[in-house]
Parts: sequence; structure tokens; C-alpha cells
Amino acid sequence: MTTLPDPAQRAELLELYKLAVEMADRVSARRGTANAFFLSVQTTFVALIGFGFPKLTEYPWWAAFAVTLAGVTLSATWWLQLRSYRDLNTAKFKGINKIEENLPVKIFADEWEALRSDPVIGWRKRYAELGTSERIVPVVFVAAHLLLFVGTLTV
Repeated sequence: MTTLPDPAQRAELLELYKLAVEMADRVSARRGTANAFFLSVQTTFVALIGFGFPKLTEYPWWAAFAVTLAGVTLSATWWLQLRSYRDLNTAKFKGINKIEENLPVKIFADEWEALRSDPVIGWRKRYAELGTSERIVPVVFVAAHLLLFVGTLTV
């Protein structure tokens, strides 16, 4: 730990730390809101394909294909946005960890180290990051869109 000689510098550092933690929390909240949006739209698309295009005699194949293409594109956008949020939070926590080097306690650095070093009891061997698991969801929707589209062609 580096000791700052001036109490005013310590107070300023603590305020910057608070701001950095708050901004990281806001990014996480925005990510949650974005996930809710994408999940709602994707569910609507899957329902539209699954229930809205049951017979090719009523709708041309390209109508189902257009909805499928929109869903796949939305899934790709969602996946890329999740990756972007992960990169943004990684950068924010690097800054937070850098500030923590000058604080008596390293809350986030210690927490992350504990998660990475302690094995998780049960079927998993280690902590699974939320970003890793949530990026699977858009891929599942791509598969659902493609399967449902193929299903509309065989009805």
C-alpha cells in the first residue's frame, strides 16, 4: 500500500474511488436493462415464428425467413453488446483496483482473488462469471430461430 502524505489527497482519492465504483455499478445496471429488452424482443420473435407462421400456404417462406433473420441479427447484436459491457467493466475494475493500491483495504481485488482461487463445491470446478453464462443466451436464441424456421418449411 502506498501512503499518501496529504489528507486532502486521500479524501480526493476516496471520492474518485466512490465515483469509479458507482460508474461500474451503473454499467451493470444498463447491462441488465439491455438484457431485459433483448429477451423481450427475442421471445416475441420466437413466438411469432412458432405460432405466427404455422402453414406455408398462408404465408410465403420469405416472411418467416425475414423474422428469423431479424432474430439472428438481434442475437448477434446482443452478444456483441454483452462483450462490450464486459470489456467496459474490465477497464473500470482495472481502474478501481489501481486506486485500491492506495487504500488500506482492497475490497474488489480481494473479492475477485477469492472467487478465482477457491474452488466451488459441487458440479462446477470454479466460479462462473455472469458475463460468460449470459453470453450463451443469444446463441441459444440463434439456434431456436433456425430450428423454428426449418420447422415452418416442413409444415
